[in-house]
Amino acid sequence: MLSSLSWFLHLLIGCLFIPSLFPLFTASINDSSQPTSLPDQKVLNEQLPPRFGNGSISKNESSQPTSIRDDTLVHGLLAPGSGDGSSSKNDSSQPTSEPDDKPLSSQPTSKPDDKLLGQPLAPGFVEELGLKTDSSQPTKMANDKFLDGLLSPGFDEKSCLSRYHSFLYRKASQHKPSPYLLSKLREYEDLHKRCGPYTRSYNETLKRLKSSHTGSTGGCNYIVWLGSNGMGNRIISMASTFLYALLANRVLLVDHGRDMTHLFCEPFPNTSWILPMDFPIKKQFHTLKQRHDRFRDISESSPPPSFVYVNIPHGTYDFDELFLCDQSRALLEKVPWFILSSDQYFAPSFFLSPSFKQEVSKLFPEKETIFHQLGRYLFHPSNQVWRVITKFYQTNLAKAEQRIGLQIRVFNRKTSPVQVVMGQILSCMLKKKLLPEVDTQNAVRSSPPNNSSKTILITSLYSDYYENMSAMYQSKPTVTGEVIRVCQPSHEEYQHKADNLHNMKAWAEIYLLSLSDVLVTSAGSTFGYAAQGLGGLKPWMLIRPKNKMVPDPPCRQDKSMDPCFHYAPSYECKAKHKTDSSTVVPFVRHCADRQTGVKLFNDHKRL
Repeated sequence: MLSSLSWFLHLLIGCLFIPSLFPLFTASINDSSQPTSLPDQKVLNEQLPPRFGNGSISKNESSQPTSIRDDTLVHGLLAPGSGDGSSSKNDSSQPTSEPDDKPLSSQPTSKPDDKLLGQPLAPGFVEELGLKTDSSQPTKMANDKFLDGLLSPGFDEKSCLSRYHSFLYRKASQHKPSPYLLSKLREYEDLHKRCGPYTRSYNETLKRLKSSHTGSTGGCNYIVWLGSNGMGNRIISMASTFLYALLANRVLLVDHGRDMTHLFCEPFPNTSWILPMDFPIKKQFHTLKQRHDRFRDISESSPPPSFVYVNIPHGTYDFDELFLCDQSRALLEKVPWFILSSDQYFAPSFFLSPSFKQEVSKLFPEKETIFHQLGRYLFHPSNQVWRVITKFYQTNLAKAEQRIGLQIRVFNRKTSPVQVVMGQILSCMLKKKLLPEVDTQNAVRSSPPNNSSKTILITSLYSDYYENMSAMYQSKPTVTGEVIRVCQPSHEEYQHKADNLHNMKAWAEIYLLSLSDVLVTSAGSTFGYAAQGLGGLKPWMLIRPKNKMVPDPPCRQDKSMDPCFHYAPSYECKAKHKTDSSTVVPFVRHCADRQTGVKLFNDHKRL
């Protein structure tokens, strides 16, 4: 992990640069004490410098020019080209399922406004802010705090501030978890506590792995998640793997490696989901991925092996989906260790499996809410990341009447040049009335101000889109009189690999996007999938340009909040042959942004 100085300097890349936040950010990394979740109001009295780091904020009709980045602030620690807005040296021609690791780093302030957030404040917030509440508020606060029972109350609140404070920043979900899901989660938490790392059951099962012989497993079976690619891929594949753990009565352990440390809180009470460093075959993981061992290669083994390896990678694969079929499930129940390598959202597969279809339908009567529910249950920003998120939000987003998230993923800059993508963004957002037109006839406002404001949060590897959007709304008033602010936390020019700081910032930006009221995403981007699922949003998807032309239409609204499984299984268990998985059940259909993929829908109507 990068030094605390490196992290601290990277935090200067924000929409606003606030001097008094320096010690707070340094403390969030160096200090083992828990950071406060209440922003310091004193920073509002500080004078802001005229120039600040890479990220920027702009407001139309403001006297401030578009921010000028000062690379001397970061002493060369930023990615190449991050200070001059130059094009990426990597052409970003990655395939569709690779995510968009986009970064963050900024510093918000000011206290939560319950009117703004549409939520009652937690008791601690209420007391410190001196607000009065009515007697009905505590019950509603408890429901909101625990996300309608999704979260267990059995945690030390200070160890993970985001877990019980997220409701202060996000509107209450309209999608309630099923009672059966809640009971299943509580049962799983008991199982994980009994079978987690270094318990007696874990140690017994480990002996079998070391000896490669059959024997007592201590009553616990495991699934070990190995991830790859960017944060979007990792988050959606972890959620899919946890769903399998619920369905197959296995304990989920995750190998986060060095580039995912301090990103998430522990999701299960009084235990850990992190695979121990001394796991006996951990050094073999890289070899397993290279060999692409298949489940089918050992499916007829007798006696059963001590572990099996299944690969659901980015790209095509053969018959690893066989592990979903009835004939395979019986074998897997005898194997204590299941090593799963994936960067895909394979949750839709369980509705295609005779073994799991009934159970998963009972857990999720609303089919498209799988990631929405499991994502909010599993993924809570660590205190280090939460401090960045909340301060950024309070400074840059909290006072806006509407927050618009704009996530831009350019897979190939040659076929999607800046001017084409920018034209597409404006065509989409203006035609769909997400943003107001600018008054091209008047340099000053001609219509009465309506006192409403919108803030556009842009996440992208590049600064071009922020610069164009902010220049547009700075130079002319809007025809509606609305005030439009534009903010981009960072732009790193290319997607970093095996970089813990980069992943921290990417995770923070995904979370900030999920707090939007309206979301616009790039088709095929797993970064956008994670944000829309956490926020329970059906985004406007920017269709990928072809031949350097703005698509017509430029965007379309997704009909499901759930992520797309880019490479859908093609094997039908009952028929024992390849088939179109979008034809098996009516609520699993092809993705609007990826015809080779499938996703879940609540309704049974064909698109």
